[in-house]
Amino acid sequence: MKTYIVGNWKMNFSVGESSLYLHKLLLKIRAARGLEVVVAPSLVSLQSLSLQTDRRKIKLAAQNFFYRDFGAYTGEVSVSQLRSLVDYAIVGHSERRYIFKETDKDVRNKVAAALRNGITPILCVGETESERTFGETADVIRDMVLGGLSEVSAEDVKKVILAYEPVWAISGSGRNVKPASPLDVKDVFSLIRETLKETYGKETAEETPLLFGGSVSPDNAGGYLSLSDCNGLLIGGASLIAPKFIDIIEEAKRLKSEK
Repeated sequence: MKTYIVGNWKMNFSVGESSLYLHKLLLKIRAARGLEVVVAPSLVSLQSLSLQTDRRKIKLAAQNFFYRDFGAYTGEVSVSQLRSLVDYAIVGHSERRYIFKETDKDVRNKVAAALRNGITPILCVGETESERTFGETADVIRDMVLGGLSEVSAEDVKKVILAYEPVWAISGSGRNVKPASPLDVKDVFSLIRETLKETYGKETAEETPLLFGGSVSPDNAGGYLSLSDCNGLLIGGASLIAPKFIDIIEEAKRLKSEK
């Protein structure tokens, strides 16, 4: 299975800054078998970057989209309009759920829309600090996984990438947070695999890629990537700093070559 290193740039970089940063990454990154590097720039940068990038080295993802393919939805962009620009799309990120109040229905409709248009959805799931404190992690993760996949046919589940991003471990909120330990992540990955196995069978459970996202840095990336169930990382802040992002990519290459 591939290893995925996905950089989520969130609401950072102008169009010009995005182009310069991508150029810097393309100069430094070499394509590697079995390793997929993906960046998710702001929507306004996607078209120009799609013409600039070398997809053998770096592919693009959308940070957001609307689940209808077309229609009278002022200000929205459909996933069908993104088909020629991106290979991936982030769905259900905690910031979309908790800041912009996206519902479970929105998330499952977006997953289905991405698949319908030939784009790989990266479905994010993760519990809040209070849910973790009250021992609700397992229930929350199961509900998010099965809810997000409820409009997906059994044969298409393997086309979805699942990303565990515990809200309590994301530093972008400005709070001082403690990153999740590899043991924390291992337990949730096991839970996700078991949930997929019970619902879709062993083969689907084993072949669905699992990523981790939550204050990932060059210092801790190797610990997560070394987990047997981990197929990559969803990176926020560190993806905005070229040396850090490249260090994580190189660590992923090193560990991939050792497997």
